[in-house]
Amino acid sequence: MENELWKKMYQILQRLGKNKRPKRAIYTDADIVLTYLWAVLHDRPTYWACQKTNWPVYHRRKNLPNPSTMTRRLRTEGIQQLLMKVEEDLVGRFPAHFCRWIDAKPLTVSRCSKDKQAGFGHAEKGMAKGYKLHAVADISQGFVAWAIKPMNHHEITAADELIRRLDWQGYLVGDGAYDKNRLYDLAGQKSIQLIARQRIKNAKSIGHRRHSPYRLRALSLQKRSIGQALLASRDSIERMFGQLTNLGCGLSPLPNWVRTRFRVEMWVRAKMIIYHIWRQKDKSNAA
Repeated sequence: MENELWKKMYQILQRLGKNKRPKRAIYTDADIVLTYLWAVLHDRPTYWACQKTNWPVYHRRKNLPNPSTMTRRLRTEGIQQLLMKVEEDLVGRFPAHFCRWIDAKPLTVSRCSKDKQAGFGHAEKGMAKGYKLHAVADISQGFVAWAIKPMNHHEITAADELIRRLDWQGYLVGDGAYDKNRLYDLAGQKSIQLIARQRIKNAKSIGHRRHSPYRLRALSLQKRSIGQALLASRDSIERMFGQLTNLGCGLSPLPNWVRTRFRVEMWVRAKMIIYHIWRQKDKSNAA
């Protein structure tokens, strides 16, 4: 399967990044990204992909960048833009669905880790150290927007950032953590109807303070079959997180060499690219 995914990645990078390179650079942006993706595809550190013995025989004639070149170039604006362009290209191949979901997934590290950018916060089994992947998922397009934040970063603040990046109209469904008036207002300004379960279950009333008209509409929808169906559909993002992490070359627990927020974001973006290529390949086979 890795070979098929690699061929797809190679074709996309050659189309989007061929011949683009900084002045006086030996390797193109596509060369650097492909070398990094080869390492991530096999869950290995970057320097592993700089050794010819770790490549198929038919790739060994080509010169490879050394680890210091990779470290320097991966932080350049051109490389970052190319990675985002690849991800956007994959996401944009399918039409947007009328309903999307928002949620977060913990990415834990050891409590003894020296990573100063990781935070302590609530995870699946109590308190943990690490980061969180905050994401908006679309059953048609995949993960359309995401962000990496320290574990102690509040989901509301991350949701604020993600909603501002959405350029689509429809329903956005979340759990009770997103039941905040300011999120309803922010989404409503972009013609997005946020629907989140009421934080206080079995509440007799919503209180006398001012409430967003979009929140009042969401609460009204939840009393009808359409609202209940939308809330029930939120399980889809859990399945998508499951696919992302259970895929053989997917987003498994963060390796020891993936520390600090920049490296975590790079690693997750590469895994997202791999996931979207696998997802589209799986759709093609199903058709």
